Amino acid sequence: MCSVRSIFATILLALAFAASASAPAQSTVTLGESIAPLVGPWKFHTGDNPQWANPSFDDSTWGTISLIPRLQNIAAYRGASYKAAIYFAPGWTMQGYPGYSGYAWYRLRVTVNREHEDVRNAGKPLAIAIPPEFDDAYQVYVDGRLAGEFGRFTPRGVTWYLSQMHAFTLDRAIPPGATLTIAIRVWMSPATLLSQRQAGGLHVPPLLGHVRNVDLVTHSYWQDVGHREASAYLEIGIQLLAILVVFGLYWLDHGELAYLWLGLSCTSSLTYLLLALVQTHTLWLSGDSRVWFLFSIVPPVQAGLWLLFWAYWFRLGRRGYMAWLYGFAGAALTLLAVAMVMQQSSPYGGIAPLPGAAWLIPVTHALAVVPGVLLVVIAFLGIRKTGFEGWLALPALCLLAFLLFGGIWNRSLSIFGFDLPFARMVTFTALAIITLLMLRRFLRGQRQREQWKLEMEQARQVQQLLVPATPSVTPGFSVESVYLPAQQVGGDFYQISPCDDGSLLVVVGDVSGKGLKAAMTVSAIVGGLKQIATRDPSQVLAALNRQLVDELSGGFVTCCAALISSGHKLTIANAGHLSPYRNGQELAVEAGLPLGLVAGSRYEEAEHEFADGDRLTFISDGVVEAQNAHKELFGFARTQQISTQPAAAIAETVKQFGQEDDITVVAITRR
Repeated sequence: MCSVRSIFATILLALAFAASASAPAQSTVTLGESIAPLVGPWKFHTGDNPQWANPSFDDSTWGTISLIPRLQNIAAYRGASYKAAIYFAPGWTMQGYPGYSGYAWYRLRVTVNREHEDVRNAGKPLAIAIPPEFDDAYQVYVDGRLAGEFGRFTPRGVTWYLSQMHAFTLDRAIPPGATLTIAIRVWMSPATLLSQRQAGGLHVPPLLGHVRNVDLVTHSYWQDVGHREASAYLEIGIQLLAILVVFGLYWLDHGELAYLWLGLSCTSSLTYLLLALVQTHTLWLSGDSRVWFLFSIVPPVQAGLWLLFWAYWFRLGRRGYMAWLYGFAGAALTLLAVAMVMQQSSPYGGIAPLPGAAWLIPVTHALAVVPGVLLVVIAFLGIRKTGFEGWLALPALCLLAFLLFGGIWNRSLSIFGFDLPFARMVTFTALAIITLLMLRRFLRGQRQREQWKLEMEQARQVQQLLVPATPSVTPGFSVESVYLPAQQVGGDFYQISPCDDGSLLVVVGDVSGKGLKAAMTVSAIVGGLKQIATRDPSQVLAALNRQLVDELSGGFVTCCAALISSGHKLTIANAGHLSPYRNGQELAVEAGLPLGLVAGSRYEEAEHEFADGDRLTFISDGVVEAQNAHKELFGFARTQQISTQPAAAIAETVKQFGQEDDITVVAITRR
């Protein structure tokens, strides 16, 4: 049913009662400068027979139905949760044909008196208009010929649309005193019986008059529709702006999933508005798509998206009782959508038989309350968790709860002739509050991110001091080192400590993980190395392990320690790190457990010769684990091939191949 109810009130009240008083059988209409409402009584019969359009058909045994509109309290539109006082003629279900749906025919013989018509209309064609108060599709026949239809009638069934006012020009001249036989074939969906207590056929009398006058009434109807839908265009603009803002914030901050859910909710609302306007102004979408998609599918989806938005806004998580809440909400909203779909119509009637569909109504009403209840639960949990920020969101939560519960919020407020539904006002206000809350959170998040960047920069500077870019002076040795963290700070480390006896202690390692936590562990390790008095590689690793067992929580550190004596001796101990390369060949070193895993771990030493001109290259796993665009690893074979190159060349080759982790290369050459 169309929401435009009042446009004809003045016309019909003025004309309908006059017409019914002067012509009790509605058999004669006088055309002056106005139009004539055909209030009847009309002959009426259920069923369908093409012969009933024939003007010579005898309808004397048919029943009668009056189309005189009276003040009624009925649902404002199909699916509405409130009633409105409008002028409305009860349908056939209230005039002796309860529970009937399908085809029915109205017939009326009209004698046209044109003696008092305006000279400007003399000889001009007549037109008949059907106001937008009918269930659900019709065809108009005048003297046995089809004058027009609303809906698509085919042998397979009837496709109906959201009701609109249409006028049909009669295709022949009507002389004064001529008698017309008007037959209207009406089809009503079975689902309409469930959505409207007074359903059935025509609810406002058809209008007969000169084309110019009928066109004026039709134009007035569409003008009234424009006034009533003006706020929808305003909401479209607001929803578009909200979508741009929200997805813009999500693009800037992918970690805040609340932005994503709100953007999807606004997108679903925008889709609903656009499709509703398309159905109001065009015949592109059938009425079935409206009741199935717009009334049955979209509302549960919108409710679910709002619940997800607030749950993520309050950061309630996805575990424990929230997992149960999500599951319950998903099941309830799915059942709600299924129940609503089963009550709606299709080209062949409702999915559920009418008795079964009637039982679905209380189930649907009970399920429709679930989103509002869950929103109250989420609000309680959110306020309890976030405190002040939750209280700031409370006004928006209350407005949306009222919107989900329905009721009086489906009414409208008229401002300068333009209708603004309360539901739309609630949406505007809630979006405004949410926008302010989002901007507040985004700005606060920006400040936190700037603080985090500052802390990371400070950590990077500290790490540069701990892991210097330029090696210390090492008499008798040439040292090259390159460190390329995958992030601003990393978890690789190395220390090169020369001694007065001409020896050189090299420690290279890798902390599990990345970022600031790994960098802090590196700081602790470098600090610990400076406190270790021994230079024996196995003892160095054992001392670091004792330190890290108590400090690490779930992580570990791989480390390789090598002592190069002033002679030609090289002593190496390894704690799960990659073995170094000597002159392009991997050295055999027993790999012990990584540091920080098991207290009291022991590490074996291996001795090798390191003569003049030999080159020893240490690398981290960021070298062998580098990946290219095809997910191919750099691997050990390539690493061995380039292990004799300068450290900077090795690091650059790996970086160009595809850096995935911190890259560390330390090369020692005995002079």
